[in-house]
Formats: sequence, structure tokens, C-alpha cells
Amino acid sequence: MRNILDLSGKVALITGAGQGVGKQIALHFAEYNARGIIINDFNGERAEETARQISEEYKDTEVIAAQADVSNWDSVRNMVDKALDRFGTIDILVNNAGNAGGTVQDVMGMQKTFLETLPEEWEKWIGVNYYGPMYTSRAVLPSMVQNQYGKIVNIISDAGRVGEPKLVVYSGAKAGTAGFTRGLAREVSRYNITANCVALSTMNTPGVAEFTNNEEILKKVLKKYPIKRVGEPEDAANAVLFLSSDASSWITGQTYPVNGGYSFNQ
Repeated sequence: MRNILDLSGKVALITGAGQGVGKQIALHFAEYNARGIIINDFNGERAEETARQISEEYKDTEVIAAQADVSNWDSVRNMVDKALDRFGTIDILVNNAGNAGGTVQDVMGMQKTFLETLPEEWEKWIGVNYYGPMYTSRAVLPSMVQNQYGKIVNIISDAGRVGEPKLVVYSGAKAGTAGFTRGLAREVSRYNITANCVALSTMNTPGVAEFTNNEEILKKVLKKYPIKRVGEPEDAANAVLFLSSDASSWITGQTYPVNGGYSFNQ
């Protein structure tokens, strides 16, 4: 029986794949027979470690690490050029790199209100979460157009769908990426390229483990979730795999919430 999630022959670039959700997406892609995977991370050591692990576990998938800052156009263009030299194509782009300011406290929404921030503080939010997906998409698209095939999946946050206090600029950046994805989908569908989003809420990743491992805090967090647990990286990776495979060939411009019911429980 044909496996409609099979990625045989496909090459994928995954940003922010050194740990957490991005790493699990890479593992999923290797399990489903991707020909090649480019593991991007701002931290080169994390990227190398993830690439090493996948290479050991999945001998038929060629994996390379690519340290790059996705908020910098020159860094992104250099990374994509090297990947194309190595593999000849990039069929799947997953824009997973993102942050809520860089610390555990920030991720859990414990930073400043918008009125307490200044414009110079916004760059760290907007650079990775908004410009990042645009830079990588712009760099990869010429190859996809030439090949008349492509899958772009942008990881956003429910903060961009419902809005979050003390995450105002982050919410705007993620909402902007959703709008960018819809507009891009309309432009590139003629080339057999799809573009979709996966919207995540609280995930059990290293960035929030300090809080999710605290029973009292976790109890408060889970009041917002009809499914009474935080998300696991596998939950996100399952949705991304679907949108990156030919099983989703007639789906584009959409946002898929993977959030335990958070967005309709507000």
C-alpha cells in the first residue's frame, strides 16, 4: 500500500532544528524517508548534534548542519546557496525558528507590557519571527519555481491568532507571518507550491520545561486547555509532516492549530 506521507526523494530545510519541535520535525522527515535534510540552527553545536543523531539512526537520509541567523538576509542566502550546491534542490521548507524574546520567562509571557517597551527592543521579536520566514522563503523559492514543486510550512503561535498580553510585538510578528503565508500561497500556487502555517501553543520543549515541570504553574497553564496537557514536539511534527507531504497537495494558504483546544477556550 502506498504511504501518502512518504518523503522519498525529497530534500527539506528546517530552521531552528537543533532542539525541540524543529528537531522532532527533522526526525519525522528522516523516518518518512526524506532524501536529504538541512538542519539549521543559530547555535552551530546544536545543529551538528541533531545532524549527527539523525545520520546515525537513519542511514539512508543525508543530513547536514547549517549554522545561520535567519534574521539576516546574507546569512540565509549563503546557507541556501550551500544547500542547493549540495543537494541540487530544496523541496520542503519548514520555518520553525522563532522566539518570544529569548528567555524562559519571556516564553511564558512574563515580560514587559507594550507600553514598557521601546522600538529598539522590538527587533529581536520581529527579526526571527517575521523576517526569518520571508528571507528563507525568498531564498528557496527560485529553486521551487524552477522545479514546479514545493512545500512551505511556517510555524506560528496562537499568540498571533488570539493575541497575548505582554507578548504584543511577538503576537504581531506571528500574525504577520500568517498573513504573509496566505498572500504567498496565492502567488505561488500556479507553480505547484503550497504554503501553510501550523499554529502552536504551549509545547513541552527545553524553553518552557522550567515551568511545565512545576506542578503549581502547570495547573494554572492547563486551565486554558480542554485537552489537559501541554503539547509534545511529536504533536507539532505530525501536522508538519502532513503539510509537507503529497497528502496535502490540495491544501494551501491555511493555518492548522495544534494547541489542545487553546484558541477556542479563551
